Amino acid sequence: MEITTKLVNKKLLTPTFICLWIIMFLVEFVKGALIVSILPVYMGDVLKLSAFAIGLSFSLQYIGDNVFRSPAGWFIERVGFRLTMMMGLLLTFFAVLIIAMADKMGLIVLGCALIGVGTAPLWPCVLMGISAVTRENNNFGTAMGVIQISSLGGTGSGPVIINFFVDGSYQPVFWFLLALMGVVVIVSIFLPGKAKQKIGSSELTPEEPSLWEGGARGILRNVRQSIRHIKENLHVSRLLFPALFLQTFAIGLLTPVITLFVRTELDLSPEAFSALLVTGGGITVIGLIPIGRLVDRYGTKWFLHIGFSLAAVAIGMFAVSRSIPLVWFLVILIGISYACILPTWDTMISHMLPEGEKGTVWGLFLTIQGSGMVVGPIVSGKMWDMLGPSAPFMASAIVMAALFLVHLIMSRQKSSLPRV
Repeated sequence: MEITTKLVNKKLLTPTFICLWIIMFLVEFVKGALIVSILPVYMGDVLKLSAFAIGLSFSLQYIGDNVFRSPAGWFIERVGFRLTMMMGLLLTFFAVLIIAMADKMGLIVLGCALIGVGTAPLWPCVLMGISAVTRENNNFGTAMGVIQISSLGGTGSGPVIINFFVDGSYQPVFWFLLALMGVVVIVSIFLPGKAKQKIGSSELTPEEPSLWEGGARGILRNVRQSIRHIKENLHVSRLLFPALFLQTFAIGLLTPVITLFVRTELDLSPEAFSALLVTGGGITVIGLIPIGRLVDRYGTKWFLHIGFSLAAVAIGMFAVSRSIPLVWFLVILIGISYACILPTWDTMISHMLPEGEKGTVWGLFLTIQGSGMVVGPIVSGKMWDMLGPSAPFMASAIVMAALFLVHLIMSRQKSSLPRV
C-alpha cells in the first residue's frame, strides 16, 4: 500500500474507489477461473458434454456481457449506481450456483449466459464511479491504471490460483468461487446509492423521476428521452465508432491463435510460453499507473499515437519473426504499447461524454467496443485456415496501424469536439 500511495494520489483512494477495485478484481478472478481453467475440463471430462456445448456456453457468456452493457449503463442513470451493481452481482452469484449444481447441458449453458448478463453492469458502473471520483482532481488516467491492474490481475491470477483447489472433485472449487461472489455482493452494499449520494464532491447520478413511474409507457418515454438527449448532446467524430470496434477487434484476432502459433510456429515449450505471457503482461501492469499519471498531466494524444504505432510494428514483426531473442524483444514492445493504450483510451472517451447520460453512453460505447472481441476470433480462425498462421497477426498489425491513422485524424478534428 505504501508503494501504491506514492504512485497514486491519496484523494483517489476513497472507500468507494477501493470497493470498486475489490469488486473488479474478484469478479474477473471468478470469470477467469471458470472460463479458462474450470469449465472446459469440467464440462468435457466430468460431464462428458460435447465441444459444441462448451463453445455455445462461452459464446453466450461473451454475447450476454456485451449486449447488456448498454441497458446497464441506462439503468445506472435511472435506478442508481449501487442497485444496478448489486443486481448484476447477485445474478452472477446465482449463475455460478446453477453451474455448480447442474449436470445437464441446458443448465450449464443457461448459467454461462447469466454470468455474461450479470457481469455486464461491471464496467459501466466502474467507469461511472471513476468519472465521479476523479472529476475534482482530473486524474482519470491514474484511476484507470489502478483499475486495469485489478482487472488484469484478477483475470490472470484466477486460472492459476484455482488450480491449487482442484483435487479430484470440483465441488470445493465451486464453493470457493461462490464464497468470493458472496464477498463481492457484500462489498457492493457499501457503494453509494442514488438519492443524494456523492463520491468525492460530485453526485454520481442526478435526481430523476422514478423509472417505473407510468409503467411500460413511462419506461418507453424514458428511453426516447435518453435517445433524444444523446443525439442532441453527444458531439464526437464519426470515426470514433469504428475505432471503438477496431480497438478490441485487433485483440480478438490474436486471442484464439496465439497459443497455437507459439507452439507450432515458434516451437516454444509451455513453460517458455508462460514466461512470455508473464513478461508481456507484467510490463503492461507495471506501466499502467505511471502512464496514467502522465496522461493526466500531458493529455492522451501522444500516448495513443505511441501505443497504436508501436503495437502495429511489434505485432507485424511478430508475425514474420522466427528468432526467439527477437520474439522476446517484440513481446516487451507489445507490453509497453498496451501500457500506453489501456488507461489512455478510456480517458480520451471520458472527455467526450455528455452530462446527464454518461452511464448510457458508456454502456453504448462498451457494447460497440466489446463486439470486436466477439467478431475477432471468428475472423481469426478463418484467416488461419485459409491464409496461414501469420495472417491473423498481420491483420491485427494492420488494424493497429489503421487505429493510429484514425486517431491522428480525430486529434486534428479535436477543435470540433466539446472541451473538457
